[in-house]
Amino acid sequence: MLNLKRLATFFCLFVICQTATSQLGFSHEIGVIAGPVQFRSDFGSRNETRTNFGNSGFGVGLIHYINFSYRADCNCYTTDTYFNDHFKLRNEISYNKTNLEHLGFWVESDKISVQADQLRGHKGVAQNFDIGTQLEFFPRSIRDFQGYAYRIAPFASLGVHYTTFSPKASTTFGNGDVFDRDNIYTFWFDNFPPGSDDYPINTDGGSTWSVVSSVGFRYKLTKLTDLMLDLRAQYYFNDLVDGLDHNWRDYDRNNDWLVWLNVGYIVYLD
Repeated sequence: MLNLKRLATFFCLFVICQTATSQLGFSHEIGVIAGPVQFRSDFGSRNETRTNFGNSGFGVGLIHYINFSYRADCNCYTTDTYFNDHFKLRNEISYNKTNLEHLGFWVESDKISVQADQLRGHKGVAQNFDIGTQLEFFPRSIRDFQGYAYRIAPFASLGVHYTTFSPKASTTFGNGDVFDRDNIYTFWFDNFPPGSDDYPINTDGGSTWSVVSSVGFRYKLTKLTDLMLDLRAQYYFNDLVDGLDHNWRDYDRNNDWLVWLNVGYIVYLD
């Protein structure tokens, strides 16, 4: 229900934004994106290939661009400035989901301790709903790209997203209760004071801000359609996006983040 409310809010803001920018004469583009996500979290051994590729999911999204190089009200180009010819504003609503498990060194087949079994049994799900804006920079002329001077237009972007997260957690160890500390990796509790109610797993969910940066390119299909390939890194200002925050032996130094390779299809509206 929370996500639906945020979705409705986004579309209201989108309509207001489109109306306002149309009055200014800017044109618009819309599109869809989808692709695999690597979720870099507190699950598994940090920076190991097995963890990064094993804890992979999928993301989808809707995108909207404000194109400053073209005027919708007169079907003509805008004033020829560097900003208008090299920047676009990208608004986005997206969702990603990743099933998580502990992989790598600590759960190798030669690890036969109770603690290793606790890690093997512990699973999680990261699922995130995003709304945000990015400023995309095109080093080559946007006008020339639209005029078929070349078919490929590289870009880089930087922006801020607001994220609502609702992680899940489970275990097959012991009695199957993920909130029974006897079922969870023993050494995670070493950093908590004796008698503390602190717990490394939290599935209450919440919201946070994140910074997004990406590089990619567009390929011109027709006058009014482009294909896009985009490689994104997104860093959350929260360490509970995956539902786990243990900080054992200082292994949990970083907040959660992800890498997303997405393919997009974009249509020019004006």
